[in-house]
This record gives sequence, C-alpha cells and structure tokens, in this order.
Amino acid sequence: MAYQNILVAVEMGNEGRYVLEKARALTVLMKASLSCVHVLEPIFIDTGSDMILDISTEIEEKRNTVLKEQLYKLADEFSIPQDSAHLREGSIKSEVMALAEENNSDLIIVGSHGRHGLALMLGSTANAILHHAQCDVLAVRIPGL
Repeated sequence: MAYQNILVAVEMGNEGRYVLEKARALTVLMKASLSCVHVLEPIFIDTGSDMILDISTEIEEKRNTVLKEQLYKLADEFSIPQDSAHLREGSIKSEVMALAEENNSDLIIVGSHGRHGLALMLGSTANAILHHAQCDVLAVRIPGL
C-alpha cells in the first residue's frame, strides 16, 4: 500500500533541501501529500535580571520570524503549501511525533549523517523518532554536504 501523508522533519540549508528532494520524489511516485516541520528548541538564558529576559524574548521572536520566512521559502521551492509547512518549538522528537499524529502521517522522513553505530548513524533525534513513531520512518542518508 502506498503512503498518503508524508511528513518531513527538516533542517534549514542544504541538508534540508537534500532530504526534501528525496521526499518530493517519493510523494510524486506515490501521489501522496507532503508536509514539513522544523522544530526550534527553546533558547535558555540564565537570567539575572528582567532586562536580560526581555532581550532574550526579543532574540527568540526575531529568530522565530526569520526561521518561519526561511521555512516558507523552502516549502515553496518544493511545492508545499504554507499551511503544510510547520514551525514548532519544543522537543524535536515530541513535536515531530505530535504533528505526525495530528496529520495522520503514515511516513516520517528524517535526515541521517551515516556515522558509526545506530545512534551515531541516525543521530539521537532520528533514532528517537525511529523508536517511538507510530508510523513508518525513512532515514535519508545525507552525504558530506
């Protein structure tokens, strides 16, 4: 049975493009829908005063705005509608899994750097998604970009 709803966890830059190229080819073959997610891990700054807290909030808001623009541009490159390009904040594993469930995704695609051993090969995030996902997971090996 072909996949129908594919979710790609992307990084910004060349690695994300490489994984999306592979995912897009698969969606064309299977006539599946494609969505993507980039997860921001929160910025933690030890605050000694309210002024530093205000600055870190401004930095986070600027980062989120810039990354959302980059994500939409990347999604547009791969014909992914903006409402299928998601920017989430929190634990990468938890956010990818939650979105996969919300979207009824039947395949999650993640990038892999191909180092030694399973945890290194997939990376801790990809490995966590692989072992906890309720659907299939495809790891795309990223060449030395």
